[in-house]
Amino acid sequence: MAKYKRILLKLSGEALMGNKNFGIESAVLKKYAEEIKLIHDLGTQIGIVIGGGNIYRGVENSSDGIDKSTGDHMGMLATVINALALQNALERVGIKTRCQSAISMERIAEPYIRRKAIRHFEKGRVVIFAAGTGNPYFTTDTAAVLRAIEIDAELIIKGTRVDGIYSDDPEKNSSAEKFKSLSYSDVLSKNLKVMDLTAITLCKENNLPLVVFNMNISGNLKKLISGEEVGTFVNS
Repeated sequence: MAKYKRILLKLSGEALMGNKNFGIESAVLKKYAEEIKLIHDLGTQIGIVIGGGNIYRGVENSSDGIDKSTGDHMGMLATVINALALQNALERVGIKTRCQSAISMERIAEPYIRRKAIRHFEKGRVVIFAAGTGNPYFTTDTAAVLRAIEIDAELIIKGTRVDGIYSDDPEKNSSAEKFKSLSYSDVLSKNLKVMDLTAITLCKENNLPLVVFNMNISGNLKKLISGEEVGTFVNS
């Protein structure tokens, strides 16, 4: 039985690379689609925001001669590519979907309209929100929080390749401490790199709970939605 009626799932573009150096690994897409289907079958309404770091990152690549605003727009288009790939994978496992874009591209995605997104949820469709906020200088983390607030999600879930929030990068520091739960004030005061400052502030000001967990462990997402303690829980 699902504990949450409506959630927003944030996935990183880098996760789609699998063992590749860039691009999309089909096996990862298939696994994610199957994990999402498990919670869809529980009746949970699902919105998804996915990054574009597996294709292009505006921030890191701003030193290559491309100005920051242009780089960010290129990153937004990368998220659309990932959104379409995930949409296809979800439909292959029998889930009805809609892709909504913050940038007008009617031939491949609906424009983002809040009321229309909510209607899709009510009809049992998964909605993938592409192209970030549609504006440069905002990350897909911020876009995810913004959409979660707009659609009245009960929870925002950030799927990563580590099993929660640590005091330091656990992949580099084996003695890093894992936190079971935190407040948003803790995240800010400890300068934990969970999401960017804008995203965390939006969560805090709107009392939106956040869970950070390992998306790559089979069954983890279903456990979380069923109310089991998975990852790190952050709340006001």
